[in-house]
Amino acid sequence: MPKKKKTTTKRRSTKETSSPASMSTAELQAELQRRERNVKRLERRREKLLSDLSEVEQALAAEGALSATGGIRRRPRNEMNLVDSLAEVLKGKEMSVTEVTQAVQNAGYMTTAANFRTIVNQALIRENKRFKKVARGRYTAR
Repeated sequence: MPKKKKTTTKRRSTKETSSPASMSTAELQAELQRRERNVKRLERRREKLLSDLSEVEQALAAEGALSATGGIRRRPRNEMNLVDSLAEVLKGKEMSVTEVTQAVQNAGYMTTAANFRTIVNQALIRENKRFKKVARGRYTAR
C-alpha cells in the first residue's frame, strides 16, 4: 500500500483569525502600529519607484521617445511639419539636400527615419511652390 503524503498547513495566530471586536485595546494599538509601519515602508518604496520612473522618462524624452502626455511613442512629435521646418531653415539661404537635412535636425526636427535625407529631397521636389531649385541638388525657399 503506497504511503500518503503529509500535507502541512500553516496555523494562523489568534491575531489573524480574531475579529477586531474580540481584541483587547493593547492588541488593537499594536495592530495599528504594525499597519502604520507597513504604510510608511510602502510609501518609501513608492517614492523610490517614482524617482526611478522619472529618471527613465527623462532618458526616453532625451531620446525623443516620449509624447507630451508621458506615454511612450515610437514616432516623435514635432511642433511644425517637415515642409514648414524646411521653409524656415531655407529662408534666405541656398543649401544642398544634405545641408538642409542637417540644418532641420539641428533646428530641433525629430525623426526616426533611416532615410531622412531621401524624405527631405522628396519634400523639396514635391513642394515646388515653396522651394526653388537653384542648381542640381541645391534649393532655396521662395
